[in-house]
Amino acid sequence: MDAVNNGIVATGDVFWSYLLIPLLVVVSVYFTVRSGAVQLRLLPEMFRVLGNPAETAPDGKKAISSFQAFAISAAARVGTGNIVGVATAIALGGPGAVFWMWTMALVVGAASFVESTLAQLYKVRDRTGFRGGPAYYMQYGLRSRWMGVLFAVVITLTFGFVFNTVQANSIADAITSSVEAVGVQSTGPMLSAVIGLALALVTGLVVFGGVRRIAHVAQALVPFMALLYILLGLVVVAMNIQEVPGVVAQIVGSAFGLGEIVAGGIGTAIMQGMRRGMFSNEAGLGSAPNAGATASVSHPVKQGLVQTLGVYFDTLIVCSTTAFIVLLSDPVYGENRGPSMTQEALEANLGGWSIHALTVILFLLAFTSVLGNYYYGESNLGFLSASPGVLTGYRALVCLMVFLGAIGSVQVVWSLADLTMGIMALINLVAIAPLGGIAFRLLKDYTRQRRAGAEPVFTRDRMPDIGGVQCWDPEPAREEAETTRG
Repeated sequence: MDAVNNGIVATGDVFWSYLLIPLLVVVSVYFTVRSGAVQLRLLPEMFRVLGNPAETAPDGKKAISSFQAFAISAAARVGTGNIVGVATAIALGGPGAVFWMWTMALVVGAASFVESTLAQLYKVRDRTGFRGGPAYYMQYGLRSRWMGVLFAVVITLTFGFVFNTVQANSIADAITSSVEAVGVQSTGPMLSAVIGLALALVTGLVVFGGVRRIAHVAQALVPFMALLYILLGLVVVAMNIQEVPGVVAQIVGSAFGLGEIVAGGIGTAIMQGMRRGMFSNEAGLGSAPNAGATASVSHPVKQGLVQTLGVYFDTLIVCSTTAFIVLLSDPVYGENRGPSMTQEALEANLGGWSIHALTVILFLLAFTSVLGNYYYGESNLGFLSASPGVLTGYRALVCLMVFLGAIGSVQVVWSLADLTMGIMALINLVAIAPLGGIAFRLLKDYTRQRRAGAEPVFTRDRMPDIGGVQCWDPEPAREEAETTRG
């Protein structure tokens, strides 16, 4: 089994390092230039549209708001990788990895804007509102059904099943460690089974309630868990405030090979920072647009901006919290000790109680990731089949995978997920590269309306040459006016 895992890891390393990350950087730089650095230029606008209210869904209830869609994607983005993954990047790449993680977030924000704007444009209606994502803009934008099917299958397997197995395993490990830390003798498999059963039950209660229930839970938990973790980080920073300038200097200096800390120097720092940053914020991977498409907004660009803000929230805030917690504890570099580095750093600064606080945070991070990951699968399952029975079966299988993840070892599964997620991202990048021009036309339309002092509104008759648009019907008043003129 070790040989299989090592082979998968080696293949994944080559794929990510020499194909996917360079491709994402090139595409993102191109999008940055074409859009006039929209991910930086319209930062204030991102906060403005985040609070826009939702409209009414076809079933008469409130549709998913812009913030709720943001929360669903943040739930999937902000997971155990923000704690474990960032610490691993620092352990293997040194402090400089943090700088390149930040840089990656600022650059790939453009790709996040494009993919989520396209997801909004090509979304479709369902009973409770909207759904969409890469599979939909592949079919309706590129007119490539087979490409959409391939993407839908890969993301459903990767996020719906595999990643949820890993997240459940992280929850079980965190709770077991916390129990053992207070001197209670762990019952091993029995405790894991109880945790898995409880987690599967809670997951079922949420996912069988549909996207609205997922949105409401994510809307409540995501801000709470982020605030709790950030507060812990701020306490650590405050306790070591005199060390902060030195840590910042270390991050910048190490990023450019000054004062080499780990083997491989600047190359290792760049690769670890970029790769972990991409894993964490998911920009360009094609996952977040599935959540972004659910939002009921007046213009596709609005949710493109909001989802870009999600990249910054994940990397510049949550990941940076982990980075400063770890770096302020004078860590040992060169070993893959990600899972324990953050825990040891918190315990050294705040005492033994922080282990249990971190357990609560890890639980919330992993559980909300389960919900977000589940929805990505549901959205794409709807693309593949409209059968209610298929959806019910999928929900049951997700709950089963959550249970199995809590009681089993998932190293090979995790390694395989890295590879399949890379394949998913490659398909998405190939799709958004030619469709990017449409997103920039929408951006110009949005900017023009804002400069005129109007709240931007888009209807498909504004750009009738764009085919495949399923929603964005003309307003009734406009239709009547056109009928009168005719």
